[in-house]
Amino acid sequence: MSPTKEPFYITTAIDYLTGPPHIGHVYEKVLTDAIARYHRLAGYDVYFLTGTDEHGERIVKLASQNGVTPQAFADQLSDEKFKKLWDRLEISYDDFIRTTEARHKKYVQNVLQRVYESGDIYFAEYEGLYSVGAERYVTEKELVAGEGGIKRFPGDKDPPELRKEANYFFNMEKYQPWLLEHIQTHPEFIQPMGYRNEVIEMLREPIGPLSISRPKSRVPWGIELPWDADHVTYVWFDALLNYLSAPSSKGRPEWFNYAWHVIGKDILKPHAIFWPTMLRAAGVAPYKKLVVHAHILAEDGRKMGKSLGNAIDPEALVTEFGVDAVRYTILREATLNADSPYGAGILINRRNADLANDLGNLLSRTVSMIQKYRGGMLPASGPLAEREQGIKAAALSLPGRVMELVRDLKVNMALEAAMEFVRDLNRYIAESAPWALAKNPDDAERLNTVLYTAAEGLRVASVALEAAIPVKARELREQLGLAGQTYTLTPAWGLMAGGTQVIGGAVLFPKPEQTKPEPKTEQPEVAPVPQAKPEKVQPVTTPTAQSAQPEETDNLISIDDFAKIDLRIVEVVAAEAMAKADKLLKLTVRMGEEERTVVSSIRQWFAPEDLVGRKVVLVANLKPARLRGIQSQGMILAAEDADGKLDLLGTGLDLPSGTKVR
Repeated sequence: MSPTKEPFYITTAIDYLTGPPHIGHVYEKVLTDAIARYHRLAGYDVYFLTGTDEHGERIVKLASQNGVTPQAFADQLSDEKFKKLWDRLEISYDDFIRTTEARHKKYVQNVLQRVYESGDIYFAEYEGLYSVGAERYVTEKELVAGEGGIKRFPGDKDPPELRKEANYFFNMEKYQPWLLEHIQTHPEFIQPMGYRNEVIEMLREPIGPLSISRPKSRVPWGIELPWDADHVTYVWFDALLNYLSAPSSKGRPEWFNYAWHVIGKDILKPHAIFWPTMLRAAGVAPYKKLVVHAHILAEDGRKMGKSLGNAIDPEALVTEFGVDAVRYTILREATLNADSPYGAGILINRRNADLANDLGNLLSRTVSMIQKYRGGMLPASGPLAEREQGIKAAALSLPGRVMELVRDLKVNMALEAAMEFVRDLNRYIAESAPWALAKNPDDAERLNTVLYTAAEGLRVASVALEAAIPVKARELREQLGLAGQTYTLTPAWGLMAGGTQVIGGAVLFPKPEQTKPEPKTEQPEVAPVPQAKPEKVQPVTTPTAQSAQPEETDNLISIDDFAKIDLRIVEVVAAEAMAKADKLLKLTVRMGEEERTVVSSIRQWFAPEDLVGRKVVLVANLKPARLRGIQSQGMILAAEDADGKLDLLGTGLDLPSGTKVR
């Protein structure tokens, strides 16, 4: 570990064993794993914890329905479903904790005893609405009216039960003023900011005490209270302590000082209110950061469910598309702030565009040219011209840019930064035309420089993308002759040695029709990739080019008609997903001194945060239209290629907003 870097402890929520893992579980684990991997690559001392939550009333019921003991039920799900899938997905956890383990039980009882002796736990009778699904008492305010007007807690199939029983309670409300002040004075404590604001609003209302036990006569499956064996610990008081019991069992309780918890928004309240107040009562400093993510929706934008027929089977998805394609695409498509559609169609589009067309094609072209023009041996680079100096500078700045975005919880943007570097390498090959250089012996040194720049650029890209595609990043380096080599995410250029034997291999991300490598000819393997001209953007023809005119001319317009269209360069200054509209983004764009609102159906391809600061082309004199109650003042121009990849039209020049497009 670098002496300047502090330890990095990151956790997922531990999964409650009520059924096999779903795609939401996959997203959380892959997201957390990517963050952990990036920190390892950057030189941090990383401890990554995940696991399973195995006590509680629902486990007892499900085990009984399956005719097995709760322990046998938990063993089967934890080992054969969750842990097995995480291993298959290359989740690089350092510890996997189960709340039925002795190390966890011992720690929970120790904390309970301390808090009990401090006077913050008392015995009382309570009557209230109890959600069996959430395994906690809920308030009327938390319920949502559903089918038939019946109110349920979000996510529950059944309405809450009215229960009255004597339990032990934790005086959580005692620590409410402290928690509110802590959140207000530590804006980084809960991120993204919208969830922080949500918790602040919760804390402006009374939160009451927290019931922390259940009568053993009703719920026999749990950790006994150390002072009363007739009661077991409430599952949330038990489960949350895993974040402390695991590092403490490793002799490193100080790791908790650096804890980042990654959770879904549906368990925000327990982690943002129950957990910090529990820590305060136990005399433990609060965790460092709570990272909250939104949900994964079906591809049609609806909530997933077996009854709707739109649920994703994660194991089948990995089997069909491969580990790295699933990992990369879900990281690239999902955002923390808003629920994100995902499915096979979205996966295929993103995989083909980024991984197959951009990264895979770059590797195939580079390896093919080195094998064809230099006998498979990487040449040493000649002098760097201005273009190569620019690529080198971009390569040196990429690690810092990627880590800045990861630390800011913008993993999707970190991946886009790496892919933009890849796309620029493809443009560089197209501009340099090495197939033409190879025909002239006088250009031999220049060809060496181009081949070396492409190969070393691929090495840099493989490190920047490794956290998302760990298997394919290794395969990429193997094809470059770097098998077994590991690299850190630090600024470096020129680490590939001239004379390295480039061995090549199978297509990195084959499309369905690509079951074997395509035949090698001079042009296809090295010809430019049409990056700048998506297929649906047609070239403009002049009136004099009669030979190029198609026979059908009914759809042509005159120059006067074209002059009526007012196209302007505008800058996106704000972007947000529209509620209950899975395809729409609400954009605020600046056109000179004027700001406009534009509703655009591009949410499938762009996260809101990806667009802020971007300059695009607007049809400025389009008649305004009202969409979902918002008046849209114009239309953003976009282009789509044959694989469904969408890009927004803009300019490579830094033109002022408001500039007219002619």
